[in-house]
Amino acid sequence: MKARMPHPVAIVPSALKAIRALGESARETGIPESTIGLVELRASQINGCGVCVDMHSKLMKAAGETDERLFAVAAWRDAPYFTDAERAALALTEAVTRLSDRPEPVPDELWQEAERNFDQKQLAGLLLAISTINVWNRLNSATRQVAGEWRKAGNADERAQRHPAQV
Repeated sequence: MKARMPHPVAIVPSALKAIRALGESARETGIPESTIGLVELRASQINGCGVCVDMHSKLMKAAGETDERLFAVAAWRDAPYFTDAERAALALTEAVTRLSDRPEPVPDELWQEAERNFDQKQLAGLLLAISTINVWNRLNSATRQVAGEWRKAGNADERAQRHPAQV
């Protein structure tokens, strides 16, 4: 496997800085890091981004996430491993990632469930996290970035401090 081109953020470094800043802003809103990881993994599964599915599952595992939860993300509705807040975040992730799949992209019922579990600042952060991972998924998929290559690009401990696909 070979990428079609170097990662776009390697070619346009100001884009890397902007996407990184967007992702970091989501993490400043009080959403648990584990919830953001679930959001990143689920959106990446939906979008078929092998780079991000590989990366986020490994980063979550390194942060102490259980195999049961990682394996069940794609079937979260039928698995007992997630809190109500995580379920609301995963439902919102699916809706925002699949905007064109329904007449009303984010139905009121789904939004209200998210509001029951997150305050406005956290909801804003959740939407920013969902949007950010969708940007990474689209850049990686369009250019056919290769899963696992992100680990070769530097020290894993240093790279865990930021989104590893940002090379």
